[in-house]
Amino acid sequence: MLKQISGGVCAPKGFRANGVHCGIRKNKIKKDLALIVADNRSATACVYTTNLVKGAPILVTKEHVKDGYAQAVIVNSGNANTCNPDGVEIANAMCALVEAHTGIPSSDVVIASTGVIGQRLSLAPIEGGMEALVKGLGDNGTAAAEAIMTTDTVVKELAYAFKVNGKECHIGAMCKGVGMICPNMATMLMFVTTDVSITPEMLQKALSADVKKSMNMVSVDRDTSTNDTLCVMASGLAGNQTITEANADYRAFCRAFNAVTTAMCRKIARDGEGATKLIECQVSGAKSVKDARLSAKSVINSPLLKAAMFGADANWGRILCALGYSGANLDVDKIEVTFHSKAGDLAVCKEGRGIEFSEEIAKKVLSEEEIIIDVNLNDGNYKATAWGCDLTYDYVKINGDYRT
Repeated sequence: MLKQISGGVCAPKGFRANGVHCGIRKNKIKKDLALIVADNRSATACVYTTNLVKGAPILVTKEHVKDGYAQAVIVNSGNANTCNPDGVEIANAMCALVEAHTGIPSSDVVIASTGVIGQRLSLAPIEGGMEALVKGLGDNGTAAAEAIMTTDTVVKELAYAFKVNGKECHIGAMCKGVGMICPNMATMLMFVTTDVSITPEMLQKALSADVKKSMNMVSVDRDTSTNDTLCVMASGLAGNQTITEANADYRAFCRAFNAVTTAMCRKIARDGEGATKLIECQVSGAKSVKDARLSAKSVINSPLLKAAMFGADANWGRILCALGYSGANLDVDKIEVTFHSKAGDLAVCKEGRGIEFSEEIAKKVLSEEEIIIDVNLNDGNYKATAWGCDLTYDYVKINGDYRT
């Protein structure tokens, strides 16, 4: 049984956090440097972007978590530290600053950066902000979540309490989107903390399995970032018997973890750059999990479908078009499509062909802020869900001058 609680990444036992403005951004109001520290070396698992162009922080983090443990996470926004000649040097220097100010070995520091690609990141503002950052460490998860935002319009954090074999455990998270989002094996930037006692191996197993059905099913604009990182740290302070195998305790943890990632998927998609609507595509009746996922992801990736949703236009032919090029094994003559929202339900397609519907009702259904596209392939027992958003004028405006 999950219970939503406050605290974000600070909700689990053994974690403190903070976020400050140090001067990486020209905007002096926005925070741009975040830090999460654990009271002890914690089991740590990560997944990263599959883009061949990777930010320097990823290269450093991979080395630091090779043994399955870490104790701190430092993140900056405003600059991705990607494609820079001194990128790795700067990333290592940031980890060294954490060691100098907290005593945590730099080799136990996870590092991530987000922002403009191809611009050098100066260490000076980060050095200048470390004292205030560390001094403010405490129950400041929201400040940390604010500091990793780029074009996000809302802070994305949450936490749950749940039980593992009778012991109360906690899991918290913060993440940022909201453009250049089409993850493969990872997400934008997301940091999860938990006080569950679990081995690094089982933590990595849980993470790697979950992202396939959660974070990999989110898309804002079909662009896979160079810096995508999802990091999970487990302090082990909840007092449960350490999870070492895929037993009932492991499954209880996985359910809690999936609740976090699924909730974050919705937050990220809803806050996509320029978005006015959350689009959720639910595919059922597929021949395999792979077919279901390919189908759902293809629909929410379609620029034409996204534009139609912005205009509240029930142009369902674009859904079938996206299904047809998705690569999924499906029978077009069996497909059914229905739109759902708070305003009602609208069936638009049966057996791969259009059926009559009221354009007036369609406009009402599709004018809501959350829309479900229900696709039944009627060809199997597998299902999948993907999350996306509409494509608006503001997306072009935001990305037309993102760098300048």
